[in-house]
Amino acid sequence: MAKTALITGVTGQDGAYLSELLLNKGYKVVGAERRTSTRNRQRLDELNISDDIVFTDFDLADQGNMERTLETHQPDEVYNLAAQSFVALSFEQPVMTGDITGLAVARLLEAIRTVNPKIRFYQASTSEMFGKVQAVPQDETTPFYPRSPYGVAKLYAHWITANYRESYGLLACSGILFNHESPLRGVEFVTRKITLAVARIKHGLQKELRLGNLDAKRDWGYAKEYVEGMYLMQQQETPSDYVLATGETHTVGEFVEAAFTAADLAWRDYVVIDPAFVRPAEVDLLLGNPGKAKRELKWAPKTAFRELVALMVEADLKRVDR
Repeated sequence: MAKTALITGVTGQDGAYLSELLLNKGYKVVGAERRTSTRNRQRLDELNISDDIVFTDFDLADQGNMERTLETHQPDEVYNLAAQSFVALSFEQPVMTGDITGLAVARLLEAIRTVNPKIRFYQASTSEMFGKVQAVPQDETTPFYPRSPYGVAKLYAHWITANYRESYGLLACSGILFNHESPLRGVEFVTRKITLAVARIKHGLQKELRLGNLDAKRDWGYAKEYVEGMYLMQQQETPSDYVLATGETHTVGEFVEAAFTAADLAWRDYVVIDPAFVRPAEVDLLLGNPGKAKRELKWAPKTAFRELVALMVEADLKRVDR
């Protein structure tokens, strides 16, 4: 019989690509989404898979709702991708971020333990947990030092996942994913803000791009490849945590230059540095070591940095043109 996967955050970038991957593997995909007056399934529509997903209302603040959802759909695997994941907003709303990004994971794990402890659970951890990095590059053994309420909340979620695995024998794992981008990335993230601005400038709809710290360094990969790593983690006999990264680092400034170059524009003619976009506590350098994932999962990134940037710019040029 086909497996059933429940995906929280199904309408996000990773949720959309993961849904596509699992559907292609013959899974029944249950998309858990927040109940709102309007549904935003734009990314799923873009991949032409909305009609193939069974949607269910899901509340990260309500453990009872979680238990009823698990009992109704009986998933073999749960992928928790839902969170308040915008770092800048976490400084403005730290308590909400802590509840939805952190405590919600404890609720979900407890719901799994109560309903069916054989369900495999994947937690979307993040390189933002490394924050003020204690070693370069960062791997599964590097000490954490988060620099934002978002990073702190994700760290709680990461450790509570490990605690339930070790205390109750749950088949729970975490993927410590470094920055992963795509044409489906939200416009509130700096990479997509850049590529969309480039497209709008190219079409004469925008005159400048205002940014903060161009020197911040990130390890950027292609989201479509990273969801393959999530799936592979769930298939392991013994659950464990894995870093997914490219092992290369580039500055925001390099991303800007690559994006404008892809559209045959000179970035210095359009970019303005605005102190309003500088975070209260900045993460200066993130660089992952995906060695464990390569050895145990046989996973490796394939898309090069400039290829990824050009892919995103091309998609936004087409969107703006339409």
